[in-house]
Amino acid sequence: MADKRALDALDVALLDALHAHPRAGMLEIARLVGVARATATARLQRLEEAGVVTGFGPDIDVAAAGFGVQAFVTLEIAQGALEEVHAELAAIPGILEAHATTGSGDVICRVAASSHEALQQILVELNRSPSVVRSTSVVALSCVVPWRTLPLLRSEAVRGSGRAPGYR
Repeated sequence: MADKRALDALDVALLDALHAHPRAGMLEIARLVGVARATATARLQRLEEAGVVTGFGPDIDVAAAGFGVQAFVTLEIAQGALEEVHAELAAIPGILEAHATTGSGDVICRVAASSHEALQQILVELNRSPSVVRSTSVVALSCVVPWRTLPLLRSEAVRGSGRAPGYR
C-alpha cells in the first residue's frame, strides 16, 4: 500500500474477484467477496493509489491479434547507454516490454511479430543501434505459464488482518 504494508486476505480476495469478473460492478464484487460496497470501494481505491492496481483495460492475446511469433532478446549495451536504449526500444512497436537485468546481458526484451520475417526486421533494427553491442534472441515456442500475479499475492497475504468477518 502507500506505506508498503503487505496485502491482507481481503485485498487479495478483491483482486481475485476483479480478475475473475472483470466486467462486474463494485456492488457485485462486494457481494462476491462478502463485504459492504463502501468497504470494497475504499479498499480498491487504496490499492489504486498505492500503485498495486495499475489499470482495468482488457488483457490482450497478441498471438490471437495476429502477432504469433514471440521472442526474448537479450541486449548487451554500451556502458552508460541505458537511457538511449530506452528511447530506441520505446520507438519499436514490436517491443512488448524491456527490463534492465543483471548477468551477461544488460536488457532483456519481449518481442512480438506477425511473422519470422517481421521478427528479423525488429532484430535488424535493434542491431542498428549504436548503443547495442550485441544481441542474442530465442524464439518462444509456447507459453508454459502465462503472466500471473494472484498466486504470489495469495501466498503472501497477511492472515487475519481483513476487516470482513470471513477474513478474520
